[in-house]
Amino acid sequence: MPSTLSFDDLKSRVVDGSVDTVLTCLVDMQGRLMGKRFHAANFVETSYNETHCCNYLLATDLEMATPDGYASTSWQSGYGDYVMKPDLATIRMVPWLEGTAMVLCDVLDHHTHEPVPHSPRAVLKKQISRLKALGFDAMMATELEFFLFAKSYDDIRKSGFRDLEPISGYNEDYHILQTTKEEGVMRPIRNHLYAAGIPIENSKGEAEAGQEELNIRYAAALDCADHHSIAKHAIKEIAWQHGHAASFLPKWAPDRVGSSSHVHQSLWVDGKPAFFDPDAELGMSELMSHYMAGIIAYAPDYTYFLAPYVNSYKRFAKGTFAPTKTVWSVDNRTAGFRLCGDGTKGVRVECRIGGSDLNPYLAQAAMLAAGIKGIQDKMTLAPATTGDVYEDAKAGDIPQTLRKATETLRNSAFLREVMGDDVIDHYTRAAEWEQEEFDRAVTDWEIARGFERA
Repeated sequence: MPSTLSFDDLKSRVVDGSVDTVLTCLVDMQGRLMGKRFHAANFVETSYNETHCCNYLLATDLEMATPDGYASTSWQSGYGDYVMKPDLATIRMVPWLEGTAMVLCDVLDHHTHEPVPHSPRAVLKKQISRLKALGFDAMMATELEFFLFAKSYDDIRKSGFRDLEPISGYNEDYHILQTTKEEGVMRPIRNHLYAAGIPIENSKGEAEAGQEELNIRYAAALDCADHHSIAKHAIKEIAWQHGHAASFLPKWAPDRVGSSSHVHQSLWVDGKPAFFDPDAELGMSELMSHYMAGIIAYAPDYTYFLAPYVNSYKRFAKGTFAPTKTVWSVDNRTAGFRLCGDGTKGVRVECRIGGSDLNPYLAQAAMLAAGIKGIQDKMTLAPATTGDVYEDAKAGDIPQTLRKATETLRNSAFLREVMGDDVIDHYTRAAEWEQEEFDRAVTDWEIARGFERA
């Protein structure tokens, strides 16, 4: 399949005129690509080494507002610069944009040139390094669920985001006829991403009208997060190019199922699956049991990294395939954690808690940290849960609101130990701000309910 470009490949394409623009991007707190469009000649001559951006890019909300309360930057400190350091191993073509290549950047302190600790790529790289020191590599895969809508972003925004109409008329889970009608959007998504070096496996209809799922082949943890962020960005751009809107909002209507981003994970040693033991029950190695015990025990601590907004928690509902409990089961989609591929070399654990709005770097980092803790402490994995987990009164609950998840994040001694106080304080402030903004809002529901009757 096509792959990333070497820097020499990029220079050759700039010389022959096939590339004239280089998107130089960092990943922000929300998992979005932010950066600059360089003239390609300038990039290969000088800017490949570094460029700069305002440090507010890692202290904003979805609206690009600049909340107070961050230690890293503020109006008082004057909003200075960060260094954007291109990771030249991530150069790739952007086939859906003419003459355009892309590179992802690490974010460095302007004065010390050390990684900015709360930068999402840095947060994940730290946990990958900790895992590597134990002798393991993490292989991960994320599923991207989203909705396609009949109208464009502009039309939907101008209508006040009312009367939203999905691109199809009924549940299209695995439905070939329905998804054939959407190939005008989905085929370019698959093919353009594949041509960009993203190892696309397939797309399929999901369990609602207009709901899609894109699956990308498993990869090393950092590559997986890069693939996820680039694919999410591409899906929005390609949908826009075809006059439609793609949304990763987890719950856009109360009577429709939400969108998730399940995360599959396993550890490897020297290219071999460390989670597999052919002589053990279900093929699960002792290492896998410890790892799973860790990610389950600390799930409440890191739920914010799987569900970062008020809307994220509207998705957790019985009978919707979205989990509500922090237990595991064998190939059971009602549990927060599902054992997949039991008895085979592909044995792995799938976390089903995360919504389509998660930042993959932060979500993966949190789970790796919890898994490492489970391994180091030799934590014991409780027996698998069976049956309808929604009705299991003994199972631990996933935090059901952003307010509750913020408290578990703020008070997590474990996360403060493995990620650092500065990182946890930074993202706690992000969570607080999101709640504060929602608390100030007056919703359509409140007005309709109380305008006359209150």
